[in-house]
Amino acid sequence: MSVLIYEKKDKVGYITLNRPPLNTMSRELSRALISTLHDMDNDPDIFVGVITGTGERSFCAGADLTDVEHTEASEEWEADYVWRLTSVKKPLIAAVNGYCLGAGFTLALACDIRLASEKASFGTPDQKLNTIDCYASLMLSRLIPASVAMEILMTGDRISAQEAYRVGLVNRVVPSAELVPSAEVLAQKICGNGPLALWACKELNKRARTMSLEDGLCLFKSLTGPILKSEDTKEGITAFFEKRPPIWKCK
Repeated sequence: MSVLIYEKKDKVGYITLNRPPLNTMSRELSRALISTLHDMDNDPDIFVGVITGTGERSFCAGADLTDVEHTEASEEWEADYVWRLTSVKKPLIAAVNGYCLGAGFTLALACDIRLASEKASFGTPDQKLNTIDCYASLMLSRLIPASVAMEILMTGDRISAQEAYRVGLVNRVVPSAELVPSAEVLAQKICGNGPLALWACKELNKRARTMSLEDGLCLFKSLTGPILKSEDTKEGITAFFEKRPPIWKCK
């Protein structure tokens, strides 16, 4: 059985973590995930990625502690895992279908948009094992109120999908049966926009968190100059005046 399922449809890449019942993150799964994300990022026919887990119980319940590889340089593995997840250029949507903990929480946080089923829950129980969740520790207080982030980090307790929505961690909560279809609708809406512009928006948003406005404006000019001269920009303007959907070529 493959630990990961990858399907392509209508410019969207669908990645499903496939280690039931909890879809825990083994080293094998992490390698397959990173490899698939790399391939997707370099595929001109894919504009958006959607990530979910097999079943309704768990998106990813954290690192697989039974994996003998997990005891080998865990801190290096996690740092590399975070680096590669956050280096993806294309928009990513997390369709969180259940437990979203530890390494799974990291994966969801690294996505640009998060949808959750009513059964989803989020957290970082690492501290209960005297381990440290790398990305949540670094980024959670930049995504939600700092006091809420610190309570999650300090207690190791999970929060519900409804609470995650209330504090702004997820974009919306939907019934389980509507989770992937909702992600598909959102992905198709994103696909209607210029892919080069989307990639630039993501890069600007990510790097602006640690940049001054002046540096951000310099980055904006360097990123957008070539895009504004691209074939896609000409096509977008032409399609607007001709009142038709644009045909993007990523050029």
